[in-house]
Amino acid sequence: MNVQERLLVIEQIVNAGVDTQGAARILDLMGASDFPLELLEEIKLYSEYLPKAQELTFTQEQRYLHFLWDVLDKRPISVVVNFAIPFRRIIARRLFKRCGNNFIAEENVRFNFGQNLEIGNDVFMNRGVYLDTKGGLVLGDSVALTEGVEIYTHTHSESEHSRRSYDRVVINAFAKIYAHATILPGVTVGEQAIIAAKSLVSKDVAPNMVVAGSPAKVIRERKTHGRSGAGLSHIWLYDAAFQK
Repeated sequence: MNVQERLLVIEQIVNAGVDTQGAARILDLMGASDFPLELLEEIKLYSEYLPKAQELTFTQEQRYLHFLWDVLDKRPISVVVNFAIPFRRIIARRLFKRCGNNFIAEENVRFNFGQNLEIGNDVFMNRGVYLDTKGGLVLGDSVALTEGVEIYTHTHSESEHSRRSYDRVVINAFAKIYAHATILPGVTVGEQAIIAAKSLVSKDVAPNMVVAGSPAKVIRERKTHGRSGAGLSHIWLYDAAFQK
């Protein structure tokens, strides 16, 4: 069975709703048939042991979808890009609160509650992105998160670690977050803003601004040369691969 045939079967299973038999079949199509299938109905996710799981509960289907997303990066087929990117897209459409068209996620993208993640069209996540979605996370159309970006939506009390607070993060359309930047709870990044590499963002970023540093500060306006929105050509891979 070739790549496209495998993806077609996986998409049919996911769209129908993943049960135990469906999860087992997808594992087989991923080259992970060595997983002890008798354990499937017993699996628990790390996120299920977090306090927020009492509110953001997991259905068995959501549990399997999270599990399959993470399993992919443990298998050799994860480096078959023409399988891995469409596979993640199939999972995301069913698991995320909202997932637009042309979603691209590279290797080792991690999140704790996919059901609390909303993304628009043409969103791109490069390798090693970490999304803490406990408090809610929204990524607008054509947002890019590059290598190693981390976004957090919760924090702990200094006097009592078990006391937590949650605050949604919103990254608006056509914003770009560069390598190893960190965004803290409650931040809103305006449309077409740019976060420079390794920045620590603790406050809102105005539209079209470029911020850098730790803590991040405005250094200038984005050089758009009069372009905006689609005119900025947020095309992520050569010849718009996976965006057609």
